[in-house]
Amino acid sequence: MFRIKQLGLLVIITVTFSACSEYHKVLNKGTTEDQYKLATQLFEEGSYNKSINLFEKVIPKYGAKPQMERIQYMVGEANFKTKSYELAAYYFERFIGNYPSSSKIEDATFLAAQSYYYDSPKSSRDQANTHKALTALQNFIDKFPESEKIKEANQYYDDLATRLEKKAFDIAKQYYITEKYQAAIMAFDIFIEDNFGTEYKEEALAYKFLAAYKLAMNSAEFKKEERINNATASYDRLNKNFPESERLKEFSSKLEDLNKELEKLKELYAKYTKNGL
Repeated sequence: MFRIKQLGLLVIITVTFSACSEYHKVLNKGTTEDQYKLATQLFEEGSYNKSINLFEKVIPKYGAKPQMERIQYMVGEANFKTKSYELAAYYFERFIGNYPSSSKIEDATFLAAQSYYYDSPKSSRDQANTHKALTALQNFIDKFPESEKIKEANQYYDDLATRLEKKAFDIAKQYYITEKYQAAIMAFDIFIEDNFGTEYKEEALAYKFLAAYKLAMNSAEFKKEERINNATASYDRLNKNFPESERLKEFSSKLEDLNKELEKLKELYAKYTKNGL
């Protein structure tokens, strides 16, 4: 029994070594046709990295031949399977541009968008690839509204849109944290305007009020009245949109501070007026 197991292991090693030897022989010294055949075989067997290496040898030599349609698609899919999403997107985009009437055009368009989606970063990083993914997904949704993949494409799109919302919210919040209150107020205004139904709206309105409050309370006397009124308006907007918000209770003392400060200003102005100043 032990000898049978040893023999079986020896056969496996021999076959594997033989296959590797054939692969390296074709890769380095094989004809273009041999490289194409083996690349296709390895792709179908799931040996994607090896198939990519062979296809890269073949591509410059096949040029505009009919096989290039299949080659470009397989290289795109092989890169997708090995999680090389940037390269996958590149090859699928080339395929879409070169073969717009291909029977694989729907799959290629979806896989290009999916590649961009998987290559897009978390909300804390640069979102250039996220914008590419959104464009590619919208392109797929517009071109293939009846596709069986449309639900999945819409889910990807919504997820990426949420990431961008989070990024914009975090930028505005960072202005507040670093005490750049005027910039924070502007950033939260833009965020709310650009993301009407965002889940971050309550927090955005709350931070806008906090920024407006701190800007008003720390302003020079001649700027205070206008900024106090702006801060009060921010509180009123939060109250109007989220009357049950827990933040309103937290902010009630700050609203009192603003009202008291405004009364002091009025008394000061009255005093100056009375004294003819």
